[in-house]
Amino acid sequence: GEQALPAHLFAVKVKPNVVHQVVVAQQANSREVLAHTKTKGEVRGGGRKPWKQKGTGRARQGSIRNPQWRGGGVVFGPRSNRNFAQKVNKRMKQAALAMVLSDKAANDKMIVVDAFTVPAAKTKQLKTALNSLPCAQHSSLLALAQQDTNVVRAAQNIAKLGYCAADSLNVVDILKYEYMVIDQAALKKIEETFRKSK
Repeated sequence: GEQALPAHLFAVKVKPNVVHQVVVAQQANSREVLAHTKTKGEVRGGGRKPWKQKGTGRARQGSIRNPQWRGGGVVFGPRSNRNFAQKVNKRMKQAALAMVLSDKAANDKMIVVDAFTVPAAKTKQLKTALNSLPCAQHSSLLALAQQDTNVVRAAQNIAKLGYCAADSLNVVDILKYEYMVIDQAALKKIEETFRKSK
């Protein structure tokens, strides 16, 4: 059957530019900076002048660690202290979250169940529970009000299934999966969280 969902969360006009900005910011903020090059001052060695200034016929050099040398420092290379963080206002984050939730609801990609539990941390039991839902053959995000250890452990072995606590939902996680499965308690939790942070 169908369930009436709160309009301020699930019937919002979708603005792709707002969603895009929040997604880009979230991905930038979770970016791990790994690439790092050393400058001529950080490369080991090169303290001695390789040959005298005049009289050799060769070009003058002050260090074998200058950038033009093989094994020398790198000029303007990537550094590990780069900051890619992007600031997004709380209101914009909340608006984007409501937009992606509304999009799921409008396209019948949101499945609300009374309760979602499995007796034990068994993948087979979780698969059986999911097979009774329309999202059985599709990627799905499972959002529950409280962390259920059995569900979390059972979900780890299912390739197209993601898990997220209802109060830590984010735009990227919702967009990553085709369907979203939430229980009644999670729905209430989402409403409460959204109301508090408005």
